[in-house]
Amino acid sequence: MTAPMHDTSAAETAAVDVAAGVPAKAIEGRSPWRIAWVRLKRDKLALAGGIVVLLLILVAIFAPLIVDLLGHPPNEFHEDQIDPLFGTPKGSWGGINSDFVFGVEPVNGRDVFSRVVYGARVSLLVAFFAAVVAVAVGTVFGIIAGYFGGWIDAIISRVMDILLAFPQLLFIIALVSVVPNSIWGFTGSGVRMGVLIVVIGFFGWPYVGRIVRGQTLSLREREYVEAARSLGAGRGYILFRELLPNLVAPITVYATLMIPTNVLTEAALSFLGAGVKQPTSSWGQMLSAAVNTYESDPMFMIIPGVAIFLTVLAFNLFGDGVRDALDPKGSR
Repeated sequence: MTAPMHDTSAAETAAVDVAAGVPAKAIEGRSPWRIAWVRLKRDKLALAGGIVVLLLILVAIFAPLIVDLLGHPPNEFHEDQIDPLFGTPKGSWGGINSDFVFGVEPVNGRDVFSRVVYGARVSLLVAFFAAVVAVAVGTVFGIIAGYFGGWIDAIISRVMDILLAFPQLLFIIALVSVVPNSIWGFTGSGVRMGVLIVVIGFFGWPYVGRIVRGQTLSLREREYVEAARSLGAGRGYILFRELLPNLVAPITVYATLMIPTNVLTEAALSFLGAGVKQPTSSWGQMLSAAVNTYESDPMFMIIPGVAIFLTVLAFNLFGDGVRDALDPKGSR
């Protein structure tokens, strides 16, 4: 009968190394975030998506500098680049040349490159802060509903169900359309962007809330929560010192996947005329303006469309990679 095989423990291995004169290596512990980073580095698609996301953020932050170096002011007209007879850009491919790397807009001749760069600032700003609003509100209500249960959970859950069943896009269009151009001293596109952030975030928090509630229902029965409760810890301590740190991973994953959805929502609203107004640049607004000219100048539609596609794809790849890194068992 074959003798059972026994694994050599770390302590025995260290003892053998010391006896042989080899200095024992200290066993280094790794935090969950470090383990997740090691897993994320193995996912090449996720890293590629993260690099694109980082580049997009840098483009949005340094838009004025990039335009000064490679383009022209986004609202500057260049009639000399437009054919006076047909109103289309001179040359082929939408007027692309050494001075206008993405060509010019039909009729008015504005630099497409500059407007795409500034459009990245609008889209990412609205998408990011709307995600922050949704995550903040959803986390608070979700953790309260999951921990307290009872009638509190029932009320919050029914509110979430109502908001999830509400025609979000139609309500946003109706609300944004009646918003005045000046609120509390703020005027122009800043008001529109603020309203978009609040409204998109408001309708997005139930998605986060349901995830946080479900996780909290599971975590509140864990041993460390019972131990904290038996030691006299208050509800606030248990909620924000025991439960919330263990909810960071799923919240982070959902936030990365919510941003591309918000980018598409902002683009759709701008396309329908309920987003930012002229002369502020937006990718959806550029697509809307290209509807009437795509036959004579398809590049004016292709370039902002590709920008939206690459942005959403990069965030989705990065978000999937983060999900697999933080929860490898749940991704199988």
